[in-house]
Amino acid sequence: MFKLVAGMAIGALGLAGVVPAAAEPATNVVYPGGSIATRYVGLAFDTCTAPTLAQMTAWKSSPYKAMGIYIGGVNRSCAQPQLTASWVSSVTRMGWRLIPIYLGLQAPCSNRTTSQKISASAPGTQGTAAATDAFNKARALGLLAGGAIYGDMEHYDVNNTNCGATVLSFLSAWTKELHRRGFLSGVYVHQDSGALQLAQVYNSTSYARPDAVWIARWDQSSSLINWPTVSNNYWTVGQRAKQYNGDHNETYGGVTLNIDNDRFDAPVGSVGYAYQTTTAVSARSGPTTAYPVVATYPSGTTVQVSCQTYGTKVGTTTVWNKLINGSYLTDYYVNTPSNTTYSSPLPGCSLPFQTTTSGLSRRSGPGTSYAVVGSLGAGALAWVTCQLPGSKVGTTSVWNRLTDGSYVTDYYVATASNTTYTAPLRRC
Repeated sequence: MFKLVAGMAIGALGLAGVVPAAAEPATNVVYPGGSIATRYVGLAFDTCTAPTLAQMTAWKSSPYKAMGIYIGGVNRSCAQPQLTASWVSSVTRMGWRLIPIYLGLQAPCSNRTTSQKISASAPGTQGTAAATDAFNKARALGLLAGGAIYGDMEHYDVNNTNCGATVLSFLSAWTKELHRRGFLSGVYVHQDSGALQLAQVYNSTSYARPDAVWIARWDQSSSLINWPTVSNNYWTVGQRAKQYNGDHNETYGGVTLNIDNDRFDAPVGSVGYAYQTTTAVSARSGPTTAYPVVATYPSGTTVQVSCQTYGTKVGTTTVWNKLINGSYLTDYYVNTPSNTTYSSPLPGCSLPFQTTTSGLSRRSGPGTSYAVVGSLGAGALAWVTCQLPGSKVGTTSVWNRLTDGSYVTDYYVATASNTTYTAPLRRC
């Protein structure tokens, strides 16, 4: 990708001696109000310089529906004349998903001799600074909290023990700071260096675990499983991407771009979408008419919608729109393409958190008496749509409803609390 141009027994789990993680490896994500995660499944491409709007329009005929964009970093080498908040708004309205990439400091033992390197004496400080800068760059482009940013760590000498430890400390600090600022942590790494070492410390309490891993392996296979250096038990639920083919030209709609090929099932960037109200309408603190009114918008007001969810029926629809300020509007009075169901490209509302133990049962309802319908491994993302009360597990009676309709106890999910509800998740 790097461009050289420019302690208790729990009946719900049948596990003993397990306590929720308070820190590494599954650090909490502190989501502010209005946060929304976007999961993309499908083919993607990345290219050094963000294409023009005309090029992106032409490429709507391609098999790709997402693209990587280099939002910053001291080693970003290509000019980005297109990369503005206006461009982000325009291409996402076309239906494109965006994958923010931050090309920061590289491993001290990187073979990229011209790259600026991580200092072995301050990897944590530098990782935190990189995440802070990436956050600022993302927000300046209109990217929302809850989305992912991918730190690009190019191939390095995996046999250099001290260098590898420096990289892991840098990426751990990157993850913790992004989580503190409300973003998901992604990493782009070579399968034989960064991916290998992150897998080796997957369950280590010495390092914060990234939420998603995007590997480089140019073997022409887009498979997201059976990677040679990463167990299939790691990063299992919407947490994987692969760059499977390197620099080459492809042409769609008469436009040729030099790209890398990628396949994703992972979080990507999140944005707001502008729509107008069709009558005077009240915004509420939750997606039903029972919630308090927090604002009133006159007819014709432009509102920024981040995602859609279900609530009480108004007119012909049970769909509600979550705005980027965290309030909700019934979709019946907003000019989205449909007033009966979800409207593309708006995603469904969910926020992901890592699980803190292996073998976490997914159940058909919010309690240990409900049937087990599956399980989540350690570090898997629980894509939570809402929270509700259920049977007590450990210190909490809170349960999380996931996007697939199953339920998990909140005790083993790295939300902000394991005793009560976590903002800004709504109540079911």
